[in-house]
Order: sequence, then structure tokens, then C-alpha cells
Amino acid sequence: MSDIKNIEVKNLNKSFIGVRALIDFSFDLHKGEIHCLIGENGAGKSTFIKILSGAITPDSGIINIGKKKYNRLFPAITKNEGIEAVHQEGTLVPQITVAENIFLGSEKSEKMFVSYRRLFRDAAEFMESLNINIRPDEFYENLSLPDQQFVKILRALIFDPRVLILDEPTAVFNINDIKIVTKLVKKISKKGVSVIYISHHLEEIAEVADRVTVLRDGRKVKTHNFKEESIDLNLLANEMIGRPVELFYKKKKHKVGDVIFEVRGLKLNPKSKEINFKVREGEILGLAGLKGSGRTEIARAIFGVDKKYQGKIFYKGKEITPNSPGEALGEGLCMMTENKQIDGLCMNASVVKNITLAGLDRFKGPIINLKEEARLAKKFVDQLGIKTPTLNQEVINLSGGNKQKVVLAKWLFRGINILIVDEPTHGIDVNSKIEIYEILTDLVSKGKSIIMVSSEMPELIAMSDNVIVIKDYEISSVLSGNRITEENILLGFMGGGNG
Repeated sequence: MSDIKNIEVKNLNKSFIGVRALIDFSFDLHKGEIHCLIGENGAGKSTFIKILSGAITPDSGIINIGKKKYNRLFPAITKNEGIEAVHQEGTLVPQITVAENIFLGSEKSEKMFVSYRRLFRDAAEFMESLNINIRPDEFYENLSLPDQQFVKILRALIFDPRVLILDEPTAVFNINDIKIVTKLVKKISKKGVSVIYISHHLEEIAEVADRVTVLRDGRKVKTHNFKEESIDLNLLANEMIGRPVELFYKKKKHKVGDVIFEVRGLKLNPKSKEINFKVREGEILGLAGLKGSGRTEIARAIFGVDKKYQGKIFYKGKEITPNSPGEALGEGLCMMTENKQIDGLCMNASVVKNITLAGLDRFKGPIINLKEEARLAKKFVDQLGIKTPTLNQEVINLSGGNKQKVVLAKWLFRGINILIVDEPTHGIDVNSKIEIYEILTDLVSKGKSIIMVSSEMPELIAMSDNVIVIKDYEISSVLSGNRITEENILLGFMGGGNG
């Protein structure tokens, strides 16, 4: 790590209405350093990143970039200074190809026209140099969430940045893809690029960080140098939250009943084998699998989002096979989708409107009593501990963990028999994860059943009563009891598990 500082900020302050987001925050970033920034949702990380990106103005403080001093930044300044940010939220252009998104605005033309053959070739070579395998001619909107994230990272790297900001770059990644990202980050840092790396995965932080700065309630708690000291991950978690916390949740034991839900003969394409499984009352059934294994597609087919080649769904012995989400909802089958911000929430609508949206038929008559709507919504806000200034707050302004809770509140308001949750805790902090786990545990203790799709091993191991491992759109192995281990799940990923 070089002694040269690419960025140094001193005593940054930023307040929004009623909230002090950053308080006398100081931070520095050396050339070629990977400096990780951690903290709970709402700790001030996103505010700091938006200040560095030029999106918002600090109330006070100094930002030094190289030898230049700024009171505030604009996007044009950050671009000129070689600062590129890859945000957790937001997207590129869905309707154009991977190659076009990577080079958008910097295409090389031949005789005033863009050569798509050259564009695709350059994109393929660039991705190959970074060990990323995505078709350059694939449309961005058709990519999985992890591949979309890779394209966002590639687009930032194409500008040859001095400073790269990565905000939760691996939130939706599996183990293999996380390793690709961490190797990539280490590779570019060795070339002198400075990286600000934000993640809630503490094991990932320990793998990639040179230094770690902990934020809590807008204030810097401490900066740790991983090259000079041995850091206990529990210490980092404690500093983030301000109290002792278990890194791995221990689910309370509860009674699991008889079979209540069954999938028979499900095939998503004519070449795959039939998928058969049962879910018991009060059970959490984990669906594990690498990116592209078919785990999410299976969940979406069960919920009626995607078409099935064949297969039937049963609830309490009665066939309910939904052909649309509307039919699924009619049977009390609900789904918390992987990309909750796009297809799980109306981001610019209020908390109360999001909660009641799926259950408007609960209100009698064509006119909704707004006081009654607010009263019913508040019940779930209180029950789930959703932190919001008012019920009329737009959901887009909530933290990640509270957005997750609003999605759960929506389905609780609607009424759940079977709940499918896809990546229920990605992109949220340790404390918020535990709160989500407690909500899910409470649901199954009351007899509800959950099918949980997850990339996180500790989550699958801690929460699942049984785990089905998916590989190539088929069941690779079924794990129960003390056989639910990281080793056995990984064997299932490779096709070596026991069915």
C-alpha cells in the first residue's frame, strides 16, 4: 500500500430533515489500497459515497483529491478526477447489449459509424482479460442479477479509474462469483487503482481489505489496518451495532407438522428431469444452487411468474397449480422476489400504499377509507419494527433492511399460507438480517411454511429444516438434519451429492 493519498476527507457533515447522516466524518484512501467501509444500513455509508460521487452536497467539511481541495464535488469533477462508482441500486440500459452498455458514450467509430463487430470483439477481449464470462451480444435485461452487476463493474473499469467505489458488489452473488470479484479487486489494486469497498459480508471484508473503517450512526467508530493487526469478525460486528451480536443466527426449535405443500413432476424445459418435493407445515425448505442452476427459475415457476413445461402444485392435497401470480395469490402463495426494488416494491409510493397494495380487496366498496388503511398498515409497521418517519414516507428513502420488511408486511397484510423468499437478506447488515430471520422464524412457528432460495451458506444452514440443492435445473441432493453442512451443499453444487 502506497503512502500517497488519492483521497482524504476531513470532518464531513451532512444532515437531512431530522436526521444527521454524517457527523465529523474523516476518511483517507491510499493509492492501490482496498479500503472497506462497513456499517449497518443507515450508518452513513451511502451518504458518504453520494458525496464522493458528486450527487449530494455536504453541509461542511473538506475533500482533498490529490493536491486539489474541494468543499463539494460535481459529477463532472469526479469523472475528471478519475473516480468511478458502481452503486448497489440503479441499472444500465436494459434494451441494449452487454457490449453497448460497457462502451456506452465511448464507442470507437469507423467512418462515422460504430462497428458492432469491433465493439463485440473489444468487449469479449476485455471480459476475457478479467476472467468474466458473459456474451457481449446478450441484451442486458436478459442477464441474471449477478451478471448485470459484473457489467456495471466492467463499465466503470473501461474508464481506467484512479478510484473505484464498489457499493455491495457481491450482494446477489454465489461463492464462486464472489471469488471472481475479490480476485478482480485485488488485481486492479495492484495496478495502483484505489478501491472503496462496501459490503455486509464480513468474511468477504476479511478476504479483500487492507484497511476497514467502521461507521455507526453517521460517526466513524474506528479504522483497522488488516496488514498490522489480526481482526476478530465479532469485534467488527460489535462495533457496527454497538452491542454484542451473533454472526450466525440460531433458529429457535419449533414443531414441524405434516406435508402441506407439494410440487410434482415439475420441468422447466423438455430436457430436464422432473422436480418433486414436499414442504411440511411450519417448515423452512432451503433451495440452494449456484448462479444459473435454476433455483430462482423453479421458485418463479411455482409462483406462476414463468411458464412450466409440465408439473403440478398441491396445497393440502388439492391441486392449485397457478398459471399466474394472481392465481398463486388467490391460494395464499406469496413470493418475495430476488430483485425486490424492481418487482417487489413501488419505490416512489409510500410505506402504507406498498403494504396494502396486494390486499386492496380487503377494503369494502370502491372507495378506500384512508384512516382504516393507515391503521391496518401501522399494525404491520409496529409488528415488524419498520423504521420510518411516517407511514407516508416513500419506500425509496428507507434503508435496505426496512425495504425488505415492507415487502414482508405486504404479504402478511395479504395473508400467507406458503411464502417463497428469494435471497431474503442480500445487501442488508448483520442486525437487519437477524430481524428478518426472527420474522421468518415467527411465521413458521405459527404454522406457515417457507421455501427459501439463498446464496448464503450460513443462512441456509442456520434457517433450513431441509435443503434441496439444485444443479442444471434438477435436484442434485436433498439434505436434512446434521447433513446440512457447507461441505455437503458444495458437493451438491458439483453434482456429487446424494439425492
